[in-house]
Amino acid sequence: MSDKSEFILGVDIGGTHISAALVNKSTWRIVSNNVVRNHVFSQESAKSIFLSWADTINNCIKATALPINYIGIAMPGPFDYENGISLISGQSKYDALYQMNVKTPLAVLIGIPEKNIHFINDAAAFLQGEVFAQKLNTHERVLGITLGTGLGSAVWNKGDKSFDANLWDTPYENSIFEEYLVTRWFIRRFKELTELEVSGLKQIINEHTNNPAFSIICKEYASHLVDFLCFFSEKYNCTNFIIGGNIAKALPILLKDKQDQLNSFTIKTATLGEEAAIIGAAAQFS
Repeated sequence: MSDKSEFILGVDIGGTHISAALVNKSTWRIVSNNVVRNHVFSQESAKSIFLSWADTINNCIKATALPINYIGIAMPGPFDYENGISLISGQSKYDALYQMNVKTPLAVLIGIPEKNIHFINDAAAFLQGEVFAQKLNTHERVLGITLGTGLGSAVWNKGDKSFDANLWDTPYENSIFEEYLVTRWFIRRFKELTELEVSGLKQIINEHTNNPAFSIICKEYASHLVDFLCFFSEKYNCTNFIIGGNIAKALPILLKDKQDQLNSFTIKTATLGEEAAIIGAAAQFS
């Protein structure tokens, strides 16, 4: 950075949401009264998506009298983070942005130079924020997983910044790991078992825990997740995990019958929620 800007705008973009907040660079804390959140219809047109993103970011900027010159954005992959090009396709989100440079139109809509807009993998941003929030930065290595509309994986090494492990498309069973660990798996599998349409895991837990299919889904998902934990752990020789994302909230239910297989891991649940990715995104300008 060429100046001494004290505040950075951090943005977290997911498959169904966007959150933005001002981050104090001197403390790496969010200015709590400045958080703006909106729903994103990620299967809409590119124009609709850009306007939704820009509206959230601009509202956050307008809420402060401070000059905002830099924006860090946490974005799900696959994505060319250096050049701002979306490579997301066939994941039930942002298909309209495939192979599009999203940085240019966004810069125009929010009035910030392209060179001052940096993208980072959302799982890497999430892990960076959580490691410091939970005071795990004394560990040599920590692995991070986000479970939601997509599967995120990241690695943090002591004395370094976290990076995207990019394991979402690792071959697994009849497809790839992501297809067995994200929201659309619950939707698809529950329909296969019951012929019922649901919006995701939250609805299944709220409305269908008495359905025999519920226990089947929990056991199957737990097996898939344990397989991924073992694969990830072996690849990076680490047993320390932080797991976040909307699905992580239900892990006590999903994993209750797998405790014996989890004893070899140290698993912590994310504590900051969306704040972790926002802080991690802003920290690109540290």
